[in-house]
Parts: sequence; structure tokens; C-alpha cells
Amino acid sequence: MTISSDSANDIPRITQLASTISSSVAEIQRILTGTHTPFPSFDEDAPSQFPDTISKARDLLLDATAELHDLFLEPLNLVYKQGSHNNTVCLQFISRHNVASMVPRGGETSYAEIATKTGISEAIVTSLLRHAITMRIFKETRPGLVAHTNASKTMADPLVNDFFRSGTEEMWPACVKGFTVANGCSDSIYDVIGKTPSRAGRFANAMKVLATRPEYSPSFIVDNYDWATLGPARVLDVGGSQGHVAIALAQRYDNLHVLVQDMASMIADAESGVPDHLKDRVEFMSHDLFAPQVLPADVVFLRWVLHNWSDKYCIEILRAQIPALKLGGRIIIQDTIMPEPGAIPLWRERFLRSEDVNMMAVFNSRERTIGDWRKVIEPEKSALGIIEVVWNERT
Repeated sequence: MTISSDSANDIPRITQLASTISSSVAEIQRILTGTHTPFPSFDEDAPSQFPDTISKARDLLLDATAELHDLFLEPLNLVYKQGSHNNTVCLQFISRHNVASMVPRGGETSYAEIATKTGISEAIVTSLLRHAITMRIFKETRPGLVAHTNASKTMADPLVNDFFRSGTEEMWPACVKGFTVANGCSDSIYDVIGKTPSRAGRFANAMKVLATRPEYSPSFIVDNYDWATLGPARVLDVGGSQGHVAIALAQRYDNLHVLVQDMASMIADAESGVPDHLKDRVEFMSHDLFAPQVLPADVVFLRWVLHNWSDKYCIEILRAQIPALKLGGRIIIQDTIMPEPGAIPLWRERFLRSEDVNMMAVFNSRERTIGDWRKVIEPEKSALGIIEVVWNERT
């Protein structure tokens, strides 16, 4: 999606953008006021998500404000802003040392106190956190004292902290060198992190946090497929990690028995997170997703699994699921479908392009267009075929 510039050419682009910003803000104000929804703020207790009703105006607003901001940067500063490694350095420091948890909610602490707790000099702590403050992470309430913003308070959540630590300590080095080179090995990321419980746990927590983002909400798969029509059904949730989606499905549909399969390190202690009334319908087992399935199933469910693998291995994974399928069984894939350039709001496209680079660096894979998916699911002599593609416009 782009902001139209087809109107009279004598209207400066900055004027067009200002008009879009003004009308979008007015629309958002109308909606939020009418629903008594708090307005956006950096305050510690500000809302962490926005209602769907403002999505269209929000898309226009974010793209217009970003473009207007970028227009008023000199070219060198624009490129520098997009490529600043210093942002990652700050996020790594905050997540590695759990700095956000050192700041009391509703209170403040000093750079000196954080320096003492981390064992890092006060000068370095001050420099790193003052840079983070420019990213709206923390705020300096008085000279030498810091308090939470809504962004830094979010990072105080242990799972969110693990998400950023996994990003800065697993993804960032991999993007610089490639994962195997960065780790001095020839193994996949799963083999490497599986050997170290702390890394495996951190990665599993990062996946949990991803699921809390609106675009990764389990509600998309829960609400947009008619699971009830399957009748009593066994679902294999392949690569289902700690089972948060399996639990959501079992909560909604009492006809489903969901077996979560993943590496042993990824499902460690997962059963403790299953509500007591669902323990007989949500179970876990360790499994190699390349090994042929031996358990009969009505549905094999692959949620953001295949985007971690190159085409060759995706085909192998899909073939390994076929022996499990009962007559009339199906494979349900929930994954990203990459848009054509300019087809969606730029800020959303930028996020997807970033994820595509992550897949390349860490997994030697990629995010796929619908044409790419057809090559994976329907290669020559394939026993599989695409029956239906369901899109979610919000993502």
C-alpha cells in the first residue's frame, strides 16, 4: 500500500503527507474517543496493543510519518539511521543483564545502582542507556535516574527479555556471518541450541513472545479454520514448542486431541503449562520432523515450521508426514506468504523483509510467495496438492 501522489503535481509531497497525517490522526481520535480507549503514550502503563478498528488509519499514519521524517534527513543520515548497529548493542546489554528488571515499576533507579548490579562501569551503563532512551526505552526522570516507559516495562517480562537476548545473541551474529560460521560448526541452529539447555530455553521463550504479537496470535488459526467439522480428531502439532497453540485449540474445540511434537529440549517441562482440564487432550512427545510419522492423524499441523527450512528440506518434511494421514486427512500449514513489493503498508512490509533476512542468515531459508509455496507443496510427482489458501489482511 502506498500513499497516493496522483493528485496535482504542484502539491509538494510533504504537504500531501501532512494532510494524510492530519486526516488519519483525526480518524483515530474519533474511533478511540468513541470507544473510550486510551490514547497512545510512552507512559509506563500505556496500552501495549491497539484495537483493530484503527488499523487502516494507523497504517496510513505510520507510513506517512515515517516518510516525512525520512524526507527531512540528509541522505547519509537516512542510511545511517537504517543501519545503526548501536541500537542492537543497547538491546543486547539490556537483555543480557536483565536491566529492565532492575528498574522498579512506578519508581526509578540510578545508573550507579545498575552499574553495581551488572559489574559494568557507570560511564558505560550511562552511555548505553541514554542511547536506549532515544529509542523510547526507559526515560531519565532526573539527572542520573531512570524509570520505565511502556517499552522498557515490556522488556522486564522474562520471556520478552529472552526474546531480545535470543535476537541479539543468536540472530545478530548469524546475520553478520551466517549461523554455522558464527558458531564455528556445521550443525543447524536446532542442533546447536539443543546442546545447551539455557539457549534452548531462551529460544523457546522467544517463540512464546512471538505468539503474543498481534500478527502471530493463535486466534488466526483458531478462528479461521472450521475445526469443529472434523469431528473427533487427532491433530499432530509438529514443531509446536511449548504447546501454546495446541492449548488454544483444545480450549475452543473439545473434539480435538492435540499431540505436540518437537525436540526434547524444546518441550522440556511443557506439560506443566497445560491446564488440568486439558491434560488428557494436549500431550507432548519428542520427535524428529524428518522421520516418517508412525502415529495416525486426521490433521498434521505445521505452524511457522517450514519457513525455517530451504525448499529441499521442506519437501522432505512434508513427505515424512504423509504416512500419518488417515483417509481424508489433511496437512494444515500456517506460515507467511510474502507480498509483492508495495502491496501492503511499508512499515508492515519492512517487518516481513527483515524476517526474510533472518531466515536467510540463521536457517539458509526464506519467507515465500504463493508461487514459492506451490513449488514446495506441489513438486513433480508430489502426492500433495493445495486445496485452499486463507489470507489474513491484518498481517
